[in-house]
Amino acid sequence: MNKSKPTISAIIPAFNEAERIWPVLKIASKSKLFDEVIVVDDGSTDGTEDLVNERNLNINYIKHKKNKGKSAAVITGIKAAKGEIIVLLDADLKNLQQRHIKKYEAISNSLKSVFEKEITTPQPEKLYNLKRIDLDELDKNKNVKNLIIAAPNNSGSSTSQFLSSIKDTSVQNELKADSEFVAFQYDVWAKNQIVAVISAPNVEALNENILSNSNNLLNTFQQKSDERLISNLYNPEFEQKAVEGKLLNEYGWIIYVQKDFKILIDDPKEKFVLMEKAQGNDLKLLYFIYWIDNADPDYLNQDSIKFIRDRLTSKFFQSVGDSFIVFVSEDGFVVNEVDFNGRYALFTQGLWMNEFDNSGPFVNYFFYDEKTERIYMIDGSIFAPKYYKRNLIQQVDVTLQSFRTKSELTKERSQELLNSIKD
Repeated sequence: MNKSKPTISAIIPAFNEAERIWPVLKIASKSKLFDEVIVVDDGSTDGTEDLVNERNLNINYIKHKKNKGKSAAVITGIKAAKGEIIVLLDADLKNLQQRHIKKYEAISNSLKSVFEKEITTPQPEKLYNLKRIDLDELDKNKNVKNLIIAAPNNSGSSTSQFLSSIKDTSVQNELKADSEFVAFQYDVWAKNQIVAVISAPNVEALNENILSNSNNLLNTFQQKSDERLISNLYNPEFEQKAVEGKLLNEYGWIIYVQKDFKILIDDPKEKFVLMEKAQGNDLKLLYFIYWIDNADPDYLNQDSIKFIRDRLTSKFFQSVGDSFIVFVSEDGFVVNEVDFNGRYALFTQGLWMNEFDNSGPFVNYFFYDEKTERIYMIDGSIFAPKYYKRNLIQQVDVTLQSFRTKSELTKERSQELLNSIKD
């Protein structure tokens, strides 16, 4: 089987389908979409077995000694399947052609290109792992936090019929207009859930709709995921308010400081603060905040990011451990323009490396604050050689997004933190 992509098994349950099954077998066996095709003969007595075997197709044929029903045939097929994804095909499908399978394969590939983007940590990890489910499995998956429902309008498929049953005015208006649309619904079947409804007049338009809305789809799901993490991460019981108050009082900014955070370096002369969250020697998260007073906004450019970060990590990270970060790798260095709490910012995702060939991901925000006339660089790095890092990257990013200057805090919040210093 091809290991470069998720393997796909097609299961065709059949009972007395000798007169109808051949067109489906012909198309399925030739399709490059399927890594294997399994026919489960549910006790046929009409020559289905002879038809399948005499065609000499590359098909896994399984036969029940007696008729057990379609559900039992499907279960038999699933148990025998080697694929990571299961596709069920009815033996009596009419007018099935290779181009139909290719169209739906394109939709699957489009969704994967949007949601299964790989990030380098330095090992490649996917942002999301898509799992296709049949509509009759929806009830068992209604508590899943991220759901995508995609189908052409009024195609007659079970998914299309389900779209028509959604009691949402905006969705129904789009369906009636037979237009291309992407709609997001929240908390439909579970708390903190997001459901994306994607449709278009036909398969080709649906595929194009997915690709043209790729940024919107991915950003909306990531934003919801960040919201969930924020609600779990920010807990007043585990907040070091005294440390936050000290940073606010001395430097005019705060960042969320969890109970297990430790300040390693606090250098007012260099305008640099380094914090660590560690779990043993195998997992370390390092955060730093650096700022330039009376700064020129023109300094805010991509070349400055690498220069400043390398200078800071070479000087300060060495002092907390020679086995950690030294410089920015040229691989996986991506800079995007983003909005950071209402400010224009450069957001960098990259890899750190050192002379011992250790490596790991970092995220970095670089922005100018007009009120204080400062340029800020806030950064989070991950050392976790034994862990998958996708969720750790998100945790670091969400923590960095908690950064606020004094002017962004309410008077009550500022006073609360300043009072905590005295306590």
